[in-house]
Amino acid sequence: MVVAVLLGSVRSERMGVRAAKWVVAQLEKRGHEAVLVDAAELKLPLLDKMWKEIKDHPPAKYAKLHEKLAPLAKLYARADGFCIVSAEYNHSIPPGMSNLIDYFLEEYFFRPSAIVCYSIRSFGGMRAAMQLRALLAETGMPSIPSIQPIPAIGDALSAEGVALTQELAEKSGRFFDEFEWYMRAMKREREKGVPY
Repeated sequence: MVVAVLLGSVRSERMGVRAAKWVVAQLEKRGHEAVLVDAAELKLPLLDKMWKEIKDHPPAKYAKLHEKLAPLAKLYARADGFCIVSAEYNHSIPPGMSNLIDYFLEEYFFRPSAIVCYSIRSFGGMRAAMQLRALLAETGMPSIPSIQPIPAIGDALSAEGVALTQELAEKSGRFFDEFEWYMRAMKREREKGVPY
């Protein structure tokens, strides 16, 4: 399977890179192609025009944006699923994550998403995950039932994305098993055709 791993935090001292590295390693260990899409590296401006509005004939002022989005469009067209790695800002979704997601729409249709959320404290980003569920369903990539929270991320993952707790190292398998099941099932159905 091909999985786009979306990291939406753009803060300079963000901890989400640890979670993203861990997710990519877990997916690759299972034989999948996992591609990190990092909002901080992309430096996308606040949404003005979606990809579908500039993809065929970009005006000169959107030329640089087109260059950034075109590779993502190709990746998303190949993707079987999206793994969303999200922090929690003020009990909500980071603005960088929402902005990253909003540039596309049809590219997400009939593909599952899986939410990995984190925080520096004990809630593990779950309040952001609840809001992500509504957003992801609306964009056409509904989230799988399980969520993978990572509380106290600084203690749970090393800077290289290696699990430091028994909980994360041993009990995350079910989350990835479930994500794989949904990717396989939805891929089979996409190949038969979609409702619209």
